[in-house]
Amino acid sequence: MTEDVRRVFRMDNEVLAFRFTATVSDRAGPAPRERLTDTARLQMWLEATGLHVRDVSPTDLQDAVELREAIYRIGSAIARGRPPANRDVRTLNTIAVAGHAKAVLERERAGWLLTETTPVGDALGVLATDAVRILGGPDRGRIKNCEGPGCAGLFLDTSRGSNRRWCSMNTCGNKVKKSRIAAN
Repeated sequence: MTEDVRRVFRMDNEVLAFRFTATVSDRAGPAPRERLTDTARLQMWLEATGLHVRDVSPTDLQDAVELREAIYRIGSAIARGRPPANRDVRTLNTIAVAGHAKAVLERERAGWLLTETTPVGDALGVLATDAVRILGGPDRGRIKNCEGPGCAGLFLDTSRGSNRRWCSMNTCGNKVKKSRIAAN
């Protein structure tokens, strides 16, 4: 029986790189939850985002987790107004330049063509390139960590007043609202 990707992963973040960092949930809570628990889960997540790979090795999973954590640490540093660690920037840049994916139009939708020889590396390169675009782009001042209880997930605040507080109104925002109602 195949798992439902939406039950396993949070797929609601509009920024691909930040959606990838959400493969760990409850980061600021007492017990963060790792969702990339094995190679099959990484393959499932990549497939769900349109990065089609056939095989994922344990080394690929290790590389993916290293990239994910570098993106998260850089994004969190930017959200706090601090410079990111040089080693995280090196990791991000190394993976971004190693990818050979090409943007393609398939069935009127944007997609990615990965090489036959290094498809997972190419997929990680797409994620790293997306992170470079958002972390180093003109909207970097809108990067925030979620204020939801235990969350701390990254998101891009595109609200008019730049006053968004939660990564998702449907999850963290609702939790806060429900707790306020229960307290009254």
